[in-house]
Amino acid sequence: MRFIVVTGISGAGRTTALKYLEDDGYYCVDNLPVRLLERFMELVTSPGSEISRAALGLDVRADMPFSSVVSVLTELRNKGYRFEILFLDCSDEVLVRRFKESRRAHPLSPGGRIIEGIRKERELLSEIREMADRVIDTTDLTPRQFGMELKRIFAEEQKLEQLAVTVMSFGFKYGVPEDADLLFDVRFLPNPFYIEALKRKTGQDAAVRDYVLGFPQTEAFLRKLSDLISFLIPYYIEEGKSQLMICIGCTGGQHRSVVIADALAGKLAGEKKIALRVVHREAGRYQI
Repeated sequence: MRFIVVTGISGAGRTTALKYLEDDGYYCVDNLPVRLLERFMELVTSPGSEISRAALGLDVRADMPFSSVVSVLTELRNKGYRFEILFLDCSDEVLVRRFKESRRAHPLSPGGRIIEGIRKERELLSEIREMADRVIDTTDLTPRQFGMELKRIFAEEQKLEQLAVTVMSFGFKYGVPEDADLLFDVRFLPNPFYIEALKRKTGQDAAVRDYVLGFPQTEAFLRKLSDLISFLIPYYIEEGKSQLMICIGCTGGQHRSVVIADALAGKLAGEKKIALRVVHREAGRYQI
């Protein structure tokens, strides 16, 4: 029996996750009253139950304060009930955009600013986020990528043969990605920002790319880095890891980190055991 509690920030994809899990054969219930949670678990896990996989969605609209929800889940674990908690997260910027596009009010700020509701919710959900077995950040995931990630994690009787690898460039001045598995700082490389002809370009422009890749330390770093990742991949797969987030950072996330992320992805493109994607987190930010 596999039982998944799906929760997280409103707008991060809880309803979508339940739909994907239902399509994959899970018996799904959204926002069951928390007082009935133990009874529901008892029913689906009892001998003779025809349900072998179940998922329950919980959010801030639950019938108890979320501090009580955490207490209930902790008590159930102490009683021996086995379940996994999946927490869905997303950046504030993308959440605000999703709420505006759907013309929905935030459940904790129905008559106020969306961002205020998001901040309140993050505070309320901080305990259950820490309690979660898995956290998926949907900020940069398309619906299809989100579905693939859920399938990689929760599909039964299927041995994963591929590792989902994301190579992300970012700027330290905007914060370190919270979901980084491996983080590399490339601020040791010469900075194109200080060259007038290059500062307003990005690492995807040929002139910047040629500049950054033209240094011997860049070549040596890329060689060692790609060797390290190639070495780690089969061991991550053997250990059961489904996704790997490799984050490459420079000061503003516009030049060096972009070049290195693209170059690393190019070197990893031939790896048969990975599903590769590249994300430039600071793409579109204003160039000075």
